[in-house]
Amino acid sequence: MKKQHVISPLLFGIALCMATISNAQGPVSPVKKGSVTFMAGVGIGNEYNSNYYNSALGTKAAIEVGLWQAGPGVITLGAQAGGTFSNGGSTFNNYKAHTFIVAGRSAWHHGWNVKGLDTYAGLSAGAGFNQYSYNLNEDRIKQNEVIPVFGGFVGASYFVTPSFGFNIEAGRDITQIQGGIILKIK
Repeated sequence: MKKQHVISPLLFGIALCMATISNAQGPVSPVKKGSVTFMAGVGIGNEYNSNYYNSALGTKAAIEVGLWQAGPGVITLGAQAGGTFSNGGSTFNNYKAHTFIVAGRSAWHHGWNVKGLDTYAGLSAGAGFNQYSYNLNEDRIKQNEVIPVFGGFVGASYFVTPSFGFNIEAGRDITQIQGGIILKIK
């Protein structure tokens, strides 16, 4: 079973177990209408244009603003930027691929019944600036291109203070899975 197919049910299961054992009343999500959050993390980068030959490193940062109350949760809009970096492979000598992404993102956040917990799912769309290069005989082959990028993700954040926490996110986005920090700015 692929890693990405295991992560989503795992995150959901952890959130559900935490909600079951909590004594809090009603959702207590740190992400509310009007709140502003910033998150940054590192993990396994996503493959773009099928040109990675080894596991890619990925990093992503995002900022979101809580705009609309939607049932027990909040819908956010924001922006994200990051990159994926891959090296090696047996097909080509000294193969390297890099993709830098700038995208908009939107997510639905819900806190369950656990103080400090925020779970979410969302979509992103933007542009990727892809470069790959390799040695072929005596020549260095290099290709640059701009590609459309679309993503989907699920994640969870746990705030250890009112404004600082830890975050994990998985999906088909800039990263397949990443861990990092989250700050509540407002």
